[in-house]
Amino acid sequence: MTTTDRPMRVRMAPSPTGPLHIGTARTSLYNYLTARHEGGTYVLRIEDTDTARSTVDFERDIIDNLHWLGISWDEGPQVAGGDDVGAHGPYRQSQRLERYREESARLLESGAAYHCWCTPEELEAVRKEQEARKEAPRYNRRCLNLSDEERAAFAAEGRPSVIRFRVEAEPIRFDDLVRGEVEFDNALLGDFVIVRNDGMPLYHFVVVVDDEAMEITHVIRGEDHLSNTPKHIALIRALGYHEPRFGHIPLILNADRSKMSKRKSQTSMTAYREEGYLPEAMVNFLAFLGWSPGTEEEVFTLDELEDRFELSKVHKGGAIFDRDRLDHLNGVYIRALSDEQLALRLRGWVPDAVRDDDLLHLVPLIKERLVKLGDAPSLIGFVWEPDEVVASWYSPELLHPKKGGPPEARAALEGALRVLGELDDADFSADVLEQRCREAADDLAMKAGDFFTPIRVAITGRTVSPPLFASLEMLGRDRSLARVADAIEKLAEVAA
Repeated sequence: MTTTDRPMRVRMAPSPTGPLHIGTARTSLYNYLTARHEGGTYVLRIEDTDTARSTVDFERDIIDNLHWLGISWDEGPQVAGGDDVGAHGPYRQSQRLERYREESARLLESGAAYHCWCTPEELEAVRKEQEARKEAPRYNRRCLNLSDEERAAFAAEGRPSVIRFRVEAEPIRFDDLVRGEVEFDNALLGDFVIVRNDGMPLYHFVVVVDDEAMEITHVIRGEDHLSNTPKHIALIRALGYHEPRFGHIPLILNADRSKMSKRKSQTSMTAYREEGYLPEAMVNFLAFLGWSPGTEEEVFTLDELEDRFELSKVHKGGAIFDRDRLDHLNGVYIRALSDEQLALRLRGWVPDAVRDDDLLHLVPLIKERLVKLGDAPSLIGFVWEPDEVVASWYSPELLHPKKGGPPEARAALEGALRVLGELDDADFSADVLEQRCREAADDLAMKAGDFFTPIRVAITGRTVSPPLFASLEMLGRDRSLARVADAIEKLAEVAA
């Protein structure tokens, strides 16, 4: 049966055995955008039959991060461990075991599945024999061909058995929404297990049962599932289900074109969130990992993506995860925020002791330099950190100007100390400070850059910082004087 006469329904079915993976987030986004663009329904289903590794904490991580990205769904659990929304629940596989038992029994009764009592040792022996003959490893159907007496004997002795699906030796063809016509020879698959010997159903079986029960019409998933599709289609046909349309999106690859994995890459969405990437930038970046609008445009809101996204424009080739492009996009979105909006976003990255008004005044100092929100402490932490902490951030050598050593650094710092000391609080502004410091540099016959370097390090603890004179103004006269004096003392200790 086909799905052409049914309204579009797509689904995302993450497994709560780890934090939300960047690839799962991208697949979730593509399902969401397809549903919204086509006026369809988006379903979230939690595949938690791996009871040993599934946790509510991982479910929470997945759901919270999808919400953070702005991805919503029409049916499924809205919060971790919470109630379902929708008429096709329950939406957690652990609550659907009775349905799986009924459908596996139906397959057994029809002869499309059978019990298998082979032990792991017996299966391994068969595998080695096949390898020796240079044959593709697959089950040899030993238990399919047992006599009724042999089956009864195994059952009577209580020997554990799995349920295997009987694969028909036939070609499986389907029109992939991304890759076009695809064909597999199911004769190469072998009869695969659909229910373990402890009665727990396995992925290939439950995903098919659930998709039918939830009336899923389009299955959009990663290319790594492409080889699973012939198994699923065979099960769908044996069960008499509607056959959904399949679309397999390209894998996300590292720069060296290896598959993105947690062993080689940062894959957890929470980790990117904690670094201070904006959800708007992350959504824009994920959308372009395998899709393009066909124009030179690169910045889209989620609403604009909903309007423009079409699965037919998804690429077949692997998508390179370009961290530099993500950083660029994040910077674009940061600078598009008003100072007030950015101050609110930064609140979680600065101490509570920093007043909202002070934070708002700090924003213009760093807005053009911020790549991620998490960069803020390294850029403006000098404002709230104690003087001794800032002094610990640099060695005396960092005080040396580009063209010069300790004598030039000391001359510049002493010149700055005089300038700062001559100004009262009313005159301690960025404009006045810059003018007086440039005059002091001229008096010492030093280039302005060489004069400023020791002051910058003394004030901020860094060689790269927000604008120097605005930083001095923000820090204030007394604290600025103290830090310059500390830097002079640091130089003296090395010279002694």
